[in-house]
Amino acid sequence: MLVPFARAIDAEIHYEDSGGHGPVVLLGHEFFMDRTMFASQVAALSPEFRIVTWDARGHGHTRDQGLPFSYWTSARDALTVLDQLRIERAIVGGTSQGGFSAIRTALLAPERVAALILIATEAHAPTPHELDNSRRFLERWHEPRLRRQMAEHLAQWLIGEDAWNRAVWIKRWLSRDPHATEVAAGCILGRDSILDRLSEISCPVLVIHPTRAGIARTNAVEMARLLTNSRFVEIEAARQAVNMTHPAQVNSAIRKFLRDTVLTQSH
Repeated sequence: MLVPFARAIDAEIHYEDSGGHGPVVLLGHEFFMDRTMFASQVAALSPEFRIVTWDARGHGHTRDQGLPFSYWTSARDALTVLDQLRIERAIVGGTSQGGFSAIRTALLAPERVAALILIATEAHAPTPHELDNSRRFLERWHEPRLRRQMAEHLAQWLIGEDAWNRAVWIKRWLSRDPHATEVAAGCILGRDSILDRLSEISCPVLVIHPTRAGIARTNAVEMARLLTNSRFVEIEAARQAVNMTHPAQVNSAIRKFLRDTVLTQSH
């Protein structure tokens, strides 16, 4: 029986596997969250699809040494999970930073990525304005007396009006190690633009864009345009964590995309 950790050179990547014999869908989570944000996708899409979710470095139950890393490192971590499960080829996707990793996984190992699912994500580098805002947020996050206020602000930004999910995640964030958050933030703030490499990706791609996401619509549209085999779906009035707050719409879009592309190709 396989243990729920995939061993990278300097980390043990925690994952959960729904099991089954359907096509494998590997999903990476949003910054500040963990694999459990995909509970609704696991419930709705398995057993037709085998859903594997994993925790990025600095998040969830993944064990790492607190060293700086990039989303290229995360892409290799995703491949390490597939190796651990002896999976040669999978649909790879994620929300926000999970999407950053998924695109890079397709660039590193195109032969192992059957399709991409990109939710509330982009291929751009952060702008100077985004960098400035994020750095100010992190400075306040390190102040214990301000952390709850910052957590509430973050929950509103990521989740929106879903009070139950806001309360769940605020509680988790307040128990997190601020150092792990800082290292993971270095990754998101230091990411490179990969716009000029998107034309290398030929597999089918589903781009889901929530209209109230922190990702600019123009960036999502440009990414979809440069991914030559993409399908663009917008979800109105949703924020970054759209797969949690609008699961029926997200699950329906994913199911239709996979049935139209991956399942069609396999028959």
